Amino acid sequence: MIIPVHSDQRDYGILLEKGALEKANEFFDLDRKVLIVTDTGVPEKYSQAVASQCKEPVIIRIEQGEKSKSIENFTFLLSTLLKNGFTRSDCVTAVGGGVVGDLSAFAASCYMRGIDFYNIPTTLLSQVDSSIGGKAAVDFEGVKNIVGAFKQPNGVLIDPDTLKTLNGRQKNAGLAEAIKMAVTSDAKLLELIENTESFDDDLPEIIYRALMIKKDVVEKDPTEQGLRKVLNFGHTAGHAIESAAGGALLHGECVALGMLPVCGENLRRRVKAVLEKYSLPCTITQTAAELMPFIMHDKKKSSSHITVVLSDEAGTFRFEKMTADEIKTLLEKTI
Repeated sequence: MIIPVHSDQRDYGILLEKGALEKANEFFDLDRKVLIVTDTGVPEKYSQAVASQCKEPVIIRIEQGEKSKSIENFTFLLSTLLKNGFTRSDCVTAVGGGVVGDLSAFAASCYMRGIDFYNIPTTLLSQVDSSIGGKAAVDFEGVKNIVGAFKQPNGVLIDPDTLKTLNGRQKNAGLAEAIKMAVTSDAKLLELIENTESFDDDLPEIIYRALMIKKDVVEKDPTEQGLRKVLNFGHTAGHAIESAAGGALLHGECVALGMLPVCGENLRRRVKAVLEKYSLPCTITQTAAELMPFIMHDKKKSSSHITVVLSDEAGTFRFEKMTADEIKTLLEKTI
């Protein structure tokens, strides 16, 4: 299945198919020099499968984890591109999760003012969320995603078979992003996640429905001027929790926690039950006062307020401009 995505930079396709990794060269132009970026948590066979289909592959393996999404690694990628003589006709391909994808896309957006970029997400979180939409960034001075650019991929390949090597915690953390989109935009998807009797069998449908939500949003608002802010549901508090936790929690686990303060009371109980079903955390351990410094550095902040996404009923959302004091009060009601 190829899902077409339209953007102001370029149109591209998302190939969603089991076993697609082994035929990446049929979907991507790999008959050139290709920088393949992966990390130590990704099975080496995935990057090797891509490399075997490239004319001239160069593989970089960074350390697994959010700490690798750094200015230092961004510089390392640029240095590798330069030292290996990459030109504007060559490309970067990410094979891994959101950290690898964000870092690689940002490097591709800057090298020679932009070269082609392909994304092969191998985690559930990156498949349903960060693989589409063109956001590229690194963390800086403890603030998540504060330095970056919009870089639309030339193509995305999603092979559900790569999820077989994920551990349960990683898979559940990825599911949190699908739950996020279901809560605001697809009540039936939330029901599927709540009631599925065979999660693995229903995964392709969950991935597809989540992708269709994000596709619709990013096509209408590619640079987050309005509607696209809905994708930040759970992220205002979630990013703060992630920064405060210092790597103890996965991104999806932080998003799961971040959803709770911004749900209506009845919906919060329902979301909490879903999180418990998939062994996701349900209790924010930091105080509101501890989270507020991180929230006030959030890139969504505009002058005196932050636009917060709220949901009172599954499949619906609303935006509300809130001051720091209002956000702190909102957190204190949940924590």
